[in-house]
Amino acid sequence: MSYPTDREICDNSYKLKEFQLVQRNGTWNRESAGFCHSGRLSSAKIYESSTANGRCWTVLSPIVFTYKIIQCENLLDADNDTLLFGHIDNCEELKSSGNPIKRFIVIDEAVHKLYGDKITEYLKARNVIYKMLPLPTTEENKSMELVTKILEEVHKFGIDRRSEPILAIGGGVCLDIVGLAASLYRRRTPYIRVPTTLLAYVDASVGAKNGVNFANCKNKIGGYIPPVAAFLDRSFLETVPRRHISNGLAEMLKMAMMKHKGLFELLEREGRNLLDSKFQTRGETDRADQAHAASASTRIAIETMLEELAPNLWEDDLDRLVDFGHLISPELEMKVLPALLHGEAVNIDMSLMVYLACERGLLAPEERSRVIRCMQSLELPVWHQDCSLELVKKALSERLKHSGGLVRMPLPTALGQAEIFNDTDDDTLCLAFQKWCTELGAGHLPK
Repeated sequence: MSYPTDREICDNSYKLKEFQLVQRNGTWNRESAGFCHSGRLSSAKIYESSTANGRCWTVLSPIVFTYKIIQCENLLDADNDTLLFGHIDNCEELKSSGNPIKRFIVIDEAVHKLYGDKITEYLKARNVIYKMLPLPTTEENKSMELVTKILEEVHKFGIDRRSEPILAIGGGVCLDIVGLAASLYRRRTPYIRVPTTLLAYVDASVGAKNGVNFANCKNKIGGYIPPVAAFLDRSFLETVPRRHISNGLAEMLKMAMMKHKGLFELLEREGRNLLDSKFQTRGETDRADQAHAASASTRIAIETMLEELAPNLWEDDLDRLVDFGHLISPELEMKVLPALLHGEAVNIDMSLMVYLACERGLLAPEERSRVIRCMQSLELPVWHQDCSLELVKKALSERLKHSGGLVRMPLPTALGQAEIFNDTDDDTLCLAFQKWCTELGAGHLPK
């Protein structure tokens, strides 16, 4: 192919050229766009232009991530292939190859005590070569130290980074830490999420984000590399403490308030039963509507979350409805760590924002009361003594710094509807905060 001459550049007659990339016999070459080309055509393009100082190349390289979120049952039954092959579309050839299966597993310590023996039995029954690494994956330990520990153990064990995904089994913190480690090992190693808490089931396992805390800031270090798959088995929730079920319900309530009135009404009506039953259905003795509530509520929570995440996986668009409950909560959660669980901090944030929405005239007082009653029925905190007006303003100020100079505040405009706002004035915020403290904090203003 021909390239522009120096004279063309000097005459400034060469402005911009678009090139396609075509592969023939294993070699990629750029060729002028707009022509039919034999060979393998890439979706990437190169644009070349000239400046007074030389040439400029702009690369357009679309990156596509494909990952599966699979609801399943009996994940640890020896005859269930999902844990080993569920991430592969056509696995028959791999299953019949006779090659040994190898897996590195990171598991939360508490989950290991409950399920370690059963996981071991499963792996041995399937003749899997494995290494299981139990770790204390709590919010206090969510750091690069654990990431490095995982990387060191993965390196010792040795895996094929294309065909032997790392398994993460645990709550949201475990999934976040393992996701970051996998994204760093050999620049990107596939991994699979197996959530064992409700919050991880409906939230952490669904998107692409991973990360760890740094400099006393929540998830300050992280990235956007999704797993190849997430396997969701509700039976794990049976051993989760009641408080952690409530914790996960906060994220479900978030999606209900932002996007789905039907989900809100379902949680309003059946939320307490879901909390009591831990989303389990125990055969014919259970009410049919309770079984439906467990299935429908988790499905809707996941679907509405995916609707928001899939078009904006890397958060190029900073206007995100899923940030509802996440404007104040990171600051509050880190300040009182480990007193509040993530969903509890999120709910306190949402509670204040509901008061703010009402103060702005976006929600009717009756709607605000319904939301607060629903939160309380789910045994979620709606106020906290350490959530001071100073902390709220600091958190919003930090948000301005990292959100392009706009606060981008998601607020409900009705039950199941929301918009992003950038025009909340200080006086309205203060009035809403005072009413929030008076009505929900027994009149005590946080210090």
